[in-house]
Amino acid sequence: MERCWETEAANGSRDGLDFNPMKDYMVLSNSQKIAIAVLCTSLSLLSALENLAVLYLILSSHRLRKKPSYLFISSLAGADFLASVIFACNFINFHVFHGVDSKTVFLLKIGSVTLTFTASVGSLLLTAIDRYLCLRYPPTYKALLTRGRALVTLGSMWVLSALVSYLPLMGWTCCPRPCSELFPLIPNDYLLGWLLFIAILFSGIIYTYGHVLWKAHQHVASLAEHQDRQVPGMARMRLDVRLAKTLGVLVAVLFICWFPVLVLMVYSLATTLSDQVKKVFAFCSLLCLANSMVNPIIYALRSREIRSSADHCLAHWKKRLRGLGPEGKEDFPRSSVTETEADVKITQGPDSRVLYCSDR
Repeated sequence: MERCWETEAANGSRDGLDFNPMKDYMVLSNSQKIAIAVLCTSLSLLSALENLAVLYLILSSHRLRKKPSYLFISSLAGADFLASVIFACNFINFHVFHGVDSKTVFLLKIGSVTLTFTASVGSLLLTAIDRYLCLRYPPTYKALLTRGRALVTLGSMWVLSALVSYLPLMGWTCCPRPCSELFPLIPNDYLLGWLLFIAILFSGIIYTYGHVLWKAHQHVASLAEHQDRQVPGMARMRLDVRLAKTLGVLVAVLFICWFPVLVLMVYSLATTLSDQVKKVFAFCSLLCLANSMVNPIIYALRSREIRSSADHCLAHWKKRLRGLGPEGKEDFPRSSVTETEADVKITQGPDSRVLYCSDR
């Protein structure tokens, strides 16, 4: 969209006529508005409830909230929860009810949506790095990634995400720059910069998860060699293989959900979009919301320790409902082999050296 316009209030006037520059982005038909409202509301409610459950299970456990791995998962769940609420409210208000705001309020809203999704991808990258460090530097993992360093890293990631996301609110808007075909008030050069930033995050995820998958491949080969006899560290190797499969599904879902949206964003930088393409983009945007809904199912809820925490909480509330009083202060039982990385051990096999991370 080459033309520029200025608006302190989106409902303004130009040459004495009513003028709403946002109308070029409000392209859905009545039936499409209903579909968007139903899909967006359903996905956001499910996503919010799932991510709230993950946050509660981690933060209510004294052991889990101390571990860097679960701090990163908490950040992912928190970002996805905020994305579910903020995106759904603003998306439905804009596309279904044609709600308009002042320029500042609109940029604040779109910046908040960008922040939540950017922080979600950033949290996935930090989780990937955590797994990478566990497999790459087992003997020194605990010293490398302390709880304090994890919190500093998370804080830095959120600050950087906020800085990148709120640049339009700080003044980087279109006029005189060409406006984006997909986002009101957002210039094409800012959209290009954000796409490059996201590309860097995705590249980091691919590299780190690729390393984890390769390590799992080595473990599969080792398991095949020693399948007829017990080898020290065999249980951990099987766990690494299962974890790698989980990570593979996670990465696949991430790209399935984000690829259509990112492709359309790149396409919008090169040409003028028709209303039909804008409608497709509106529906594809819901895939990002679906990703926030699927993340806790694929990642957090597949964790043995989080499932154990859930069982503990359910048992506690059952006793409370039966009038038997609190269950006690003892935390849930520890499993012998977990997917977290608190302590690091080195186990020697007869033919190979197996490095792994295990729980305290």
